[in-house]
Amino acid sequence: MMRNKNDNFRFLISRRGLLHTAAGLAGGAMLPAVMPIALAQDHRALGTYPAGSSGSSVFIGIAVPRTGTYAEQGEDELKGWELAVEHINSGNDLIKKISPKTSKGVLGKQLKIGVADSAARPNEAVQAQQRFITENKAVLMTGSTSSAVAVALNKLAQREKVLYVTGISASNDTTGKDCVRYGFRQCFYGQTAAAAIGPIMVASFGKNKRAAYLTPDYNYGHTVTKSMQDYLATSGWTTATDQVAPLGAPDYSSYLLNVVHSGADVLINVNWGHDAVLSTQQAKQFGVLDKMKLVFPALSPFIARDSGGLMQDVFAATDYWWTIEDKYPLAKLFNDAFDRKYGYKPEWGAANAYISFAHWARMVEQAGSFYPPDIIRAYEKGETIPSLVGDVHYRPEDHQCVRPVIIVKGRIEKDMKNKHDSYGVVAIVPGEGLMQKPDAFGCNLGEYT
Repeated sequence: MMRNKNDNFRFLISRRGLLHTAAGLAGGAMLPAVMPIALAQDHRALGTYPAGSSGSSVFIGIAVPRTGTYAEQGEDELKGWELAVEHINSGNDLIKKISPKTSKGVLGKQLKIGVADSAARPNEAVQAQQRFITENKAVLMTGSTSSAVAVALNKLAQREKVLYVTGISASNDTTGKDCVRYGFRQCFYGQTAAAAIGPIMVASFGKNKRAAYLTPDYNYGHTVTKSMQDYLATSGWTTATDQVAPLGAPDYSSYLLNVVHSGADVLINVNWGHDAVLSTQQAKQFGVLDKMKLVFPALSPFIARDSGGLMQDVFAATDYWWTIEDKYPLAKLFNDAFDRKYGYKPEWGAANAYISFAHWARMVEQAGSFYPPDIIRAYEKGETIPSLVGDVHYRPEDHQCVRPVIIVKGRIEKDMKNKHDSYGVVAIVPGEGLMQKPDAFGCNLGEYT
């Protein structure tokens, strides 16, 4: 049966949200009629401003993979965004700790979201977001689990002058050569992952080792592999083989045959999502894991469950792991709220999604306006602000959040305290010392207007 084009879209408007909207419209009738005109005189029309924020609510477009190799991670992200919207609209205490001025909405306006399945394809993500901009006057875009999608939405954001906050994207390019004034990234990326996990690999496995890489063939894979190679070379590591496979490859046998005969000491699997699961399972079948250690420079945490226990004793870098709640109180509040609503501990996609909305809400409140350049300049102040992983800040030069990278090691099954206890935290590495200079990867943000 042919699927209707509109099946990719669903609009999530709660009964409570409708009541708030109705109340807002009723209250709005008592406001001076000149207010929208005054706003327009303060700032000329730009992107979806002022039309997108002229009513009692504002709209956010989400393009996230719900099918394909990154679908499981996309669903986790979506839950984080949904919880953030619920918390922002209700004035939840956790949101207030991150954005103190937020009280039942952003600048008093309720948030509404539209969700499209991007299937991790840039063209589909761009088409969906263009529709949200045109038809719904979206004031913010988000999404991406694929860095190719993130880069494409960066370009759309700059062209349409509508803000974009990245969901998941570990390519150096997102805030490197493909950075834009209208795009912001909260999560870690290839450079910081390599600089965080590299020292632990050298300390654990030694110097002058040979590494084999499984690299997905798009900008995420290539930039992460390059960052790992560059860092490990400083300790005498060399590349035995770099096997490059397409995103969503159904069979890794030909690549793994080359790996198993490469003489490598360590397999660095750069794949993510279901590709990470499938390639690891097949690596076990081909005897690769009997010959060499396994490392993930960008962990897809669900792999511990989905691979059938193959992550035991494996080092990996990640953005978030729920047991850091012992160190960070806001992580504890988030974990508890997420678990109550969805019945499992959040992965790093959900954590990234939640905090990206919370930080955006803070910046809008500080700007006192939905005018995009005002919000951008609030980010670019670079002030220290709370997050789920401690205090962070955004670099004004490239809009990259300076935040820690978390190194974990897969737990041996007998050491697991419960079904959620898949990894132990080895280190929480501060972000400042991990990052390249702002212009090292070719970032040029472009214009505000």
